[in-house]
Amino acid sequence: MTHEMKGHYAKKHSPERSPQAEIAAALRELAEPEGVPCAVAHDIAARFEVPPLEIGFTLDTLEIPICKCQLGLFGYQPARRIVKPAESVSPELEAAIRSELQNGKLHCKGAWDIAKRLKIPRMAVSAACERLGVKIAGCQLGAF
Repeated sequence: MTHEMKGHYAKKHSPERSPQAEIAAALRELAEPEGVPCAVAHDIAARFEVPPLEIGFTLDTLEIPICKCQLGLFGYQPARRIVKPAESVSPELEAAIRSELQNGKLHCKGAWDIAKRLKIPRMAVSAACERLGVKIAGCQLGAF
C-alpha cells in the first residue's frame, strides 16, 4: 500500500463486496488501539475457517490497520519494523529460503512454512532474509 492510501484501506477493494458481519464484529472486538495484530488476524481466520486474505479484506473495509507482523516487517511502534539482519545464516536456512523464491522474493507463506519445517521462529526467517538481501512479499493478509 502506498503512503497516500494509509487510512484509506477500503479503496483497495470493490465497493460491491461486503465483509461478513460475524468476522467484522470479532475483529472490532479484538482490535487494539494500533490495530489488529497479525497473530490475532490469523487466529480469527482459523476460527471462521476463511483464508487470511478474507480477514485482511475485512480489516481494510473497517479501516483497521494490521499491526505486529509476525515476521517483524511492519506494525510496531515507534520503529514500524523490528526485524534486523541476522548475524549469520546457516547453509540449511539459506538453501530453504532460496528454494522458495518466486521472482527473487520469498512470500510470507513460504517464510512461515520454512520456520515450521526448520522449527525456528518466523522472525528468524525474516532476519535471515534481511541478511541475504531477500525481499519478503505477498502478505497472507494482503497488507503488502
